[in-house]
Amino acid sequence: MQFLQESLIELITQTATNLPPDVRTAMRAAIGAETPGTQASQALGIIASNIDMAAEGEGPICQDTGMPTFDVRTPVGVNQIQLRKAIRAAVVEATRRGKLRPNSVDSLTGKNSGDNVSDETPIIHFEQWEKDQIEVKLILKGGGCENKNIQYSLPCTLDHLGSAGRNLEGVRTCILHAVWQAQGQGCAPGAVGVCIGSDRAHGYLLAKYQLFRTLDDTNPVPELAKLEAEIMEEANRIGVGAMGFGGKSSLIGCKIMAANRLPASFFVSVAYDCWAYRRLGVMLDPSSGAITKWLYRDPSRQVERMALAEGFPLTGREIVLRAPVSEEQARALKVGDVVIVHGEMYTGRDAVHAHLMKNPPPVDLHGAVLYHCGPVMLKQGDQWTVKAAGPTTSSREEPYQADIIKNYGVRAVIGKGGMGAKTLAALNAHGAVYLNAIGGAAQFYARLIDKVLGVNLLEFGIPEAMWHLSVHDFVAIVTMDSHGNSLHAEVEKETGDRLEELQKV
Repeated sequence: MQFLQESLIELITQTATNLPPDVRTAMRAAIGAETPGTQASQALGIIASNIDMAAEGEGPICQDTGMPTFDVRTPVGVNQIQLRKAIRAAVVEATRRGKLRPNSVDSLTGKNSGDNVSDETPIIHFEQWEKDQIEVKLILKGGGCENKNIQYSLPCTLDHLGSAGRNLEGVRTCILHAVWQAQGQGCAPGAVGVCIGSDRAHGYLLAKYQLFRTLDDTNPVPELAKLEAEIMEEANRIGVGAMGFGGKSSLIGCKIMAANRLPASFFVSVAYDCWAYRRLGVMLDPSSGAITKWLYRDPSRQVERMALAEGFPLTGREIVLRAPVSEEQARALKVGDVVIVHGEMYTGRDAVHAHLMKNPPPVDLHGAVLYHCGPVMLKQGDQWTVKAAGPTTSSREEPYQADIIKNYGVRAVIGKGGMGAKTLAALNAHGAVYLNAIGGAAQFYARLIDKVLGVNLLEFGIPEAMWHLSVHDFVAIVTMDSHGNSLHAEVEKETGDRLEELQKV
């Protein structure tokens, strides 16, 4: 099978960099449905540009390339041990080429393997079938949306929705709650795969496998087809909107299946995926390993551009922020302001924040801009190059952020999805601001980074290290200010009220 590894590398590359046509169509509809000039519309414009940039430059659409999950079907007699080795080797090589971010972390030591291969990573599921070709499907689902997966045990009682019973109406209630609870942390507009029934473990797997369906298909079960359509209509009325900014497009897909269950258990398992809905597949010749057919896409068909305009359209009302930032500059900002950052910033994710709670920072953070980001980086000689650099979900840093702002004088925090009451109080007390960048827009933001000035704490692994970056025209929206205002809290309340109204209808 002399072509097997290169075929698998091409599958990984195209999955990470080029959204399939059905997802593009759904995102194009979401962009067209949004009210022009709104924050959600601005976010969708950046997303569209990012999709184009990723495909044209074969760079990761989102810097979080997730836990690669392969679903493989083989004819009887194909050596699955050999195929597993080829998949793992292809993942290593794709990581080396910067198509995947090294995401495999030892759960006991916290050490990153550096190549996405270790115990149980990547995830590979095998099944035999009677066809004479090998089918390999791949889904890349990032940590931000993976963290918004949710499982319900019916009957239950849910915020804003009340009781959910052991019937399709109860399932409907759970799915609407799943979309609502994701807010901007799952990079809306998202898609959900749902399994009704099964057990806890297998239900989650089957829910994730629903994401291998195309967004434009029709469920063969009439009751579920009807429920999918109802969820799509109602979820978009909730008003979560792109990035949780509020708006008309919260969901681009809902795919539901039912599996038999135990009499004592009635689970509803929901796999939430973001707008960067990355899944592709190939058919392989079992003797050579060559690609005989692509699934979900036609390579001979020209990829249509998504963006209606180049870059981010400026209105003249944007506020330029140059680092280091003063307290006066931070306090002058208010929720809704569009900010353009120039100068230097530092990245910091989970490991950096935990480290700073017990140790002084390796750099001076007074007046600094701290970016919640785990970039894809490649080293060429002595110089690091940024291959992808969108924001990560900020809520994970809520236990630490207030103390870091207070102790080290950070003036601006950039991330996605917003933060909680403790951080909001610290912004007010110490004169700082939270800026929401557009989740998943890894190519858009990578091109706004002029240079990597240095790196600290590299022992934490590439995603978790503290990168020192020089940036220009870095666009973000103020969603939490130093006056006690939070767009995230406001949208969560408003959408919760709409949930209650839906339930009354």
